[in-house]
Amino acid sequence: MRVVVQRASYGKVTVAGEVIGQIECGLVLLVGVTHEDTEEDVEFLVNKIPNLRIFEDDQGKMNRSLLDIEGQILSISQFTLFGDCRKGRRPNFMQAAKPEHAEALYHRFNQSLIEKGVHVETGEFGAMMDVQFNNQGPVTLILDTSE
Repeated sequence: MRVVVQRASYGKVTVAGEVIGQIECGLVLLVGVTHEDTEEDVEFLVNKIPNLRIFEDDQGKMNRSLLDIEGQILSISQFTLFGDCRKGRRPNFMQAAKPEHAEALYHRFNQSLIEKGVHVETGEFGAMMDVQFNNQGPVTLILDTSE
């Protein structure tokens, strides 16, 4: 699995002009799933992401986690994270998981975060979405369970 983690002061996702998910302070996650991903990949990320110390403390140092600040997550499924642009001009998405596999792991990922006590808002799997957010910092990290 590959997740782009972005610290955000605000985020929302709309489908067909309707807001379906919105957060105030926390993380916007772009979540990609590949064929080889398993429940173990989900659990690794669920244990890692809420505990990343990427929020500032009183001294302005990144020492606080999402759990420490009681932040929220806006989780967006994004198969294009596995787009291969090395050849030609059109990305190859052969490494992206088939929708049925990707959707199951994406939902398991979000449910596991909720079970950890995190407030999670989501987009709609497979839908054309508009995602808006303020990347605070900016802070952007890429987590990949294959590395």
